[in-house]
Amino acid sequence: MLKQRVLTALALAAVVIYGVLALPSNWFGVFCGVAVFIGGMEWTRLLRLDAADRMLWCTTFAVLLCSAVFGSGRFIALLVAGAAVFWLLCAPVWLVRFAAQPQRRDSQHCWAWIGLLVLVGPLAAVTQLHRADGWGPAYVLLLIALVAAADIGAFFVGRRFGRVKLAPTLSPGKTREGAWGALAAAVLTAVVGALWIGLPLVRWPLFLIVCLVTVVVSIAGDLFESMLKRQHGAKDSGQLLPGHGGILDRLDSLAAAAPVFVMGLWLTGC
Repeated sequence: MLKQRVLTALALAAVVIYGVLALPSNWFGVFCGVAVFIGGMEWTRLLRLDAADRMLWCTTFAVLLCSAVFGSGRFIALLVAGAAVFWLLCAPVWLVRFAAQPQRRDSQHCWAWIGLLVLVGPLAAVTQLHRADGWGPAYVLLLIALVAAADIGAFFVGRRFGRVKLAPTLSPGKTREGAWGALAAAVLTAVVGALWIGLPLVRWPLFLIVCLVTVVVSIAGDLFESMLKRQHGAKDSGQLLPGHGGILDRLDSLAAAAPVFVMGLWLTGC
């Protein structure tokens, strides 16, 4: 299983790096939009929406995806800010509530409309980040590297030292030690990224804070998708990616991290 996961991850990494570095921003947005659209289809399958609701949701989703890539700067900023606020303020409350009442089930329509925000907001964030003057694509790669490094750090540290469960009712395999491993990996990645981009030393403290908050939120994003799957009796969102599950299983952490990272960069001027 580990070998299959690694091979799939390497193939995905090659495709993503090519997309980030070789494609113009609009085409990069389309490239990401296709992946997000597939993730959205997995979301609706988890919810088991009826035909009419699914058609309405998919139509709205497609319009918002196009707007996230080609819309006005003000609308894109609104999408990014809305998603960032959700992950920073609303998602933690939802996770704590479910951890306390794991038998609770939220309505399908609630999950459906939340899905629009948590999937469209990240697309707007990464597309806008890619458009940034100078180091835009580099910041996109840094964001992806942060999430990937945190995932790897959590996996290996948790496997070696994991004792205390992080959220047993949400994801029994995750440990607090693994979370610390994720943060340590994130700090190392952020330092390398700051050196690569040539960030002035005076901005390093704020930049490291942004990166750490981003990784904490990425962990929350992983737990949030676990909550979605638990409420709907699913182990994975799909089987498209060998060893990983569905597209949504790979986008969960990044979807949470992207709007928070971009908002952090906007607010701190990093």
